[in-house]
Amino acid sequence: MMRRLLIGALLLLSACASQAPLPAKTPALALPLQLHVQRLEAGQSQDWLLVIQREGGGIRWSMMDPLGIPQARQKLIDGQWQADGLLPPNPQARELFAALLFALASADDVRALYPDAQAMDLTRTLPGHWQIVYQSSEVFRVNISGQPVSYRISPLGAGR
Repeated sequence: MMRRLLIGALLLLSACASQAPLPAKTPALALPLQLHVQRLEAGQSQDWLLVIQREGGGIRWSMMDPLGIPQARQKLIDGQWQADGLLPPNPQARELFAALLFALASADDVRALYPDAQAMDLTRTLPGHWQIVYQSSEVFRVNISGQPVSYRISPLGAGR
């Protein structure tokens, strides 16, 4: 019993330690946004709708499937993620939301808020975390370091 408790505590601590980086200050974003998120992995794709909007002193991130069933809801308040509603924690969604915060930030905000970031032509990278490859300012791909999954992001209603 004690061994299981110790293992559970270690897993919890390691999950906390591997959180996606967030800037000390939230970048200025043109909100609200409605995005089409296409998750790509091993030849399979999954589509979601993501709504990003200001709420009070934070930003609410609401992701749902095409039928409108919530998949993840989080609030980013003072540089911390907070659960929004009764959905279980979704670390993959938090990673995606943090990557989108990085991808949607202006070049000036990226330089100021992500000192390790690298930018070249149509690619922006935060080493060890994400690579963003822009097709345009509104259409881009998010590659997560060390994971076989990527996301294609476009404005809702934009053609593929």
